[in-house]
Amino acid sequence: MLSVLLIILPIFALILAGWGARRMGVLGPQAATEINRFVVWLALPALLFGIMAKAHWGEVWQPDFIGTFVGGALAVFVLTLLWRRRSRPLADAAIDGLNAGYANTAFLGFPLMLAVFGSAGLAPTLIATILTVCVLFAGALIVVDIGLQTGGSKRAMLANLLKSLARNPLVLSPAAGALFLLAGWELPAPVDRFVTLLGGAASPCALVGLGLFLADAPAGKAAAGRVVAALVALKLLVQPLLTWLLAAHVFHLSPAMTGAAVLLAALPTGTGPFMAAEFHGREAGVTARVILLSTILSLATLTVLLTVIG
Repeated sequence: MLSVLLIILPIFALILAGWGARRMGVLGPQAATEINRFVVWLALPALLFGIMAKAHWGEVWQPDFIGTFVGGALAVFVLTLLWRRRSRPLADAAIDGLNAGYANTAFLGFPLMLAVFGSAGLAPTLIATILTVCVLFAGALIVVDIGLQTGGSKRAMLANLLKSLARNPLVLSPAAGALFLLAGWELPAPVDRFVTLLGGAASPCALVGLGLFLADAPAGKAAAGRVVAALVALKLLVQPLLTWLLAAHVFHLSPAMTGAAVLLAALPTGTGPFMAAEFHGREAGVTARVILLSTILSLATLTVLLTVIG
């Protein structure tokens, strides 16, 4: 439990730093918006581009593991989307689907998997990160954009959707990185350094921005509290369970790869859904609370899971 705590503790520290800076007046009321704009338009696109561009095909092409992890994540996303669509607009339901299925593989996955599996855990974590940001996240953003298209003919709506996607840095950046991966190109050293420096700011700035947002957010209603609890349960309990079923009974992964897939699926919600909500101007209160609560509770759920995995 101590090892998990030491890995998760910096996340709380960054959120607390943003919360404290806003509460003490060190940063003003527009700070959260400006930091989130920096993350969405500069830091996160650099991170997504770098993850894809610097991957190696031999490392990431593991079809059974891909099917297991993306199958669990997409199943939870679709189930949540259908549930939330009954009472929420499609765009908001898609963001809630991300809340339930977007694992924090980039920020928490690498140190945790390295501690548990050693260097053997790095390849599945890289695959899970690529699938999370380039399949689940990008797909959800497309659904959000579809939900935001209103009125006009189907042709006009499709044209507006394509224009929206063409201006979305969170879709374009991993797509550009995928070109480098598929072509086998290497990033020039100065470009690699630029992408690394800028992308490295994405996670800490997003967490500080989350703290700033929470400092100004009003207390949630009881109904919102129930939704948050359900989304956290879907993330921490249902997604790893579905992933285990796929790993053990559909794709028949080895015990080690099964443990890796389930552990990655059990990670708490990352900051991607919060960035998506802010970028599209959607209400982000539920998303912020899901990220915070799932991160807190994952200390217990990950400890239990690590005990079971052995």
